[in-house]
Amino acid sequence: MSDPLSAAGLRARVQECIDAELATQGDVLAELGPDVDDLLAAIRTLLSGGKRLRAAFLYWGLRAAGRPDSDGAIRLATSMEFFQAAALLHDDVMDDSDTRRGAPAAHRSLATDHQRRAWTGDADRFGAAGAILAGNLCLTWTDELYATAGLPDADLARGRALFDRMRSQLMAGQFLDVVESVRPWDALDSAERLTRARRVIHYKSAKYSIEHPLLIGALVGGLANEPLAALSRYGLALGEAFQLRDDLLGVFGDPATTGKPAGDDLREGKRTVLVAHTLDGADERGRDLLARRLGSPDLTPQDVADLRQVITDSGAVSAIEAEITALTATAHEALAAAEGDLEPEAAKVLADLVDVTTARAT
Repeated sequence: MSDPLSAAGLRARVQECIDAELATQGDVLAELGPDVDDLLAAIRTLLSGGKRLRAAFLYWGLRAAGRPDSDGAIRLATSMEFFQAAALLHDDVMDDSDTRRGAPAAHRSLATDHQRRAWTGDADRFGAAGAILAGNLCLTWTDELYATAGLPDADLARGRALFDRMRSQLMAGQFLDVVESVRPWDALDSAERLTRARRVIHYKSAKYSIEHPLLIGALVGGLANEPLAALSRYGLALGEAFQLRDDLLGVFGDPATTGKPAGDDLREGKRTVLVAHTLDGADERGRDLLARRLGSPDLTPQDVADLRQVITDSGAVSAIEAEITALTATAHEALAAAEGDLEPEAAKVLADLVDVTTARAT
């Protein structure tokens, strides 16, 4: 199977659009002088990589509604990549992450620039401030790209309410993740821990990663309500499966694949569905180790290995794999229900994207 993320030359065309938009915004900022070049450099570095998942789902949602390929469709899809960049820039600051996509996270890179230039003040605080502002710029440019996509105003208006809803819900979903990282889970039963972890997945990842971009494209394309509802079921199930896979990779993934240090989610103390299942299935020693070491930034490789063993022995990995399998089946079933109302090429690409977005090595 060829890579569905590159179908219609999407990856290369989105990158061209990203580069052109950054050049345009560089001209807008030029009158401020060279001091703002660091912001553009941080954004450009981040946007030079990535799978272009969100752009793909918006584009193929539009095509599924029967709309033709166009430069406007690519520009609209590219707005999702700037939105993703904003989320990543802010997320890395909140998680105090060292790396992103195998390179120093933006706030770390900016802090290094501060130190290299022997500037006064706190380098880390400078880096965090710069990364937050870079993220804010990306949010602004997300809106500009949507508004100036070059598609008919009436088409863009159909997707605008969900576009706005996506942006609001993601920001609040990020806060849910922050809340769960500090709210004690000790007194909660298994069902409540799973409910809270799934709520974070729902609003921080599943909707904005797949369901919302897909539906925005389909709404702009004028897809009818019944297949639109089926695409919503497809997108939400696939988005949840995608995040569950990401949670596994955050603990067990190869840094060469994830672009982040091994076991990074363990150091950050993320309260994921994986952790909820672990607490439910681990023995007393395992729960004690998890309580003492989860969220410790100084975890050694041996600590990471010990925690991985607790997670595996608890049955949590098997439980997550079973959930991914079930959600993947739900996504395929939902897509099949709408297939007769979708443009055939787009329907095929969306079917292929199910396996790509939940693969063990993505």
